[in-house]
Amino acid sequence: MESPFWPRMIALVDMNCFFAAIEQHDHPEWQKKPIAVTNGRQGTTIITSSYEARAYGIKTGMRLQEARLLCPHLIQAPSRPYRYAELSEKIMSSLLNITPDVEVYSVDEAFLELTHCQHLYHSPLDIGQKIKQQVNWASAGLNCSVGISGDKTTAKFAAKKHKPDGLMIVHPNQAEHILADEDITELSGINTGIAGFLKQYNVTKCKHMKYIPMSILAQRYGNVGRRIWLMAQGKDPERLNGVNKPPKTIGHGKVMPPETTDKQLILTYYQHMAEKVAARMRQHHYQADHFFIGLKTQQGWLKHKAKTTFVTNDGKDIYQLCQQFMDLNWQRQGGWQVQVTALNPMQTVQTDLFHSLDNSLQRKELNQAMDDINNRYGEFALAPARLLDRSSMPNVISPAWKPTGHRKTI
Repeated sequence: MESPFWPRMIALVDMNCFFAAIEQHDHPEWQKKPIAVTNGRQGTTIITSSYEARAYGIKTGMRLQEARLLCPHLIQAPSRPYRYAELSEKIMSSLLNITPDVEVYSVDEAFLELTHCQHLYHSPLDIGQKIKQQVNWASAGLNCSVGISGDKTTAKFAAKKHKPDGLMIVHPNQAEHILADEDITELSGINTGIAGFLKQYNVTKCKHMKYIPMSILAQRYGNVGRRIWLMAQGKDPERLNGVNKPPKTIGHGKVMPPETTDKQLILTYYQHMAEKVAARMRQHHYQADHFFIGLKTQQGWLKHKAKTTFVTNDGKDIYQLCQQFMDLNWQRQGGWQVQVTALNPMQTVQTDLFHSLDNSLQRKELNQAMDDINNRYGEFALAPARLLDRSSMPNVISPAWKPTGHRKTI
């Protein structure tokens, strides 16, 4: 008799239009109306939109002006990243009531490993319904879509197949059959570049993948290629990753008003980012001595990798690199965005003795006092004077946001 339990069972929870749904939840008068979330009231690009707005053809990345031509009564909702993070944390924590094995994939998505706890539930359908109830309870009424299958890729495919508020279950034995006629680009992780490479071998649908050797993909993409070959057949081998790995970079960037040529304004943005990077490194006990400094212009990125004399997590040191970058590389080009990133950060170590005898101890005490005040009263309650006039555009949630550790970045 066949066992009722699956050899592997994984769920993907996907919040539906998460940011827009929160805005509609918190503003009842916006319920069932087309809204677009932008980066603050000044933001001109749409971060996400409600399903009502999408019905008019409004998409993420579209300019607000263009969107209003499609939908003149579109409601602009300035983003509130701390509110989104607050609800995300509640939702992700509540999923631990379903299983102890949760991988937060992004601010609005999570994988659940159900293999070892499936016997506690009546069926996959029962699990899916309980997940949806748990999310609804934790978020005070928000909906999600859930996909359940035997591997991560098929579970993610299933979750997005019946949006919004959907639930799709794909038995592992049926995964290859259900995926067969889907375009390979329907699978998470297969972008247009990979799709273009596969098209050379007449692979456009998932069912075509098994007719080419795995070695073709492995030679081009290594282990990622091997995984893609298996993904298309409903056999993604990747396990859940519940561990927040040490960071390879710690960075922050910010969009400026288009074609900004005011050097002092650009430097204000740089100091803002330098202090954010430094504060985040201090919070998680990291230092670095190599930094990426970038300025996006209409012609592309002006960029430079700079080095400090000693490892640091002091915003003053990082900002000095930004000033040097501007003095040496900027030719009054209009700037669109700044980026400051610590490269290969390392756990905090004792600085050089003679350097410590200089003013670094005083700086360390000053930074500690500033962190204590900002943690209590809010970000940049105490900051360098220039930042009192920093951009009024709000923070945004990093794509790599996680509810804990160094990825908890806004």
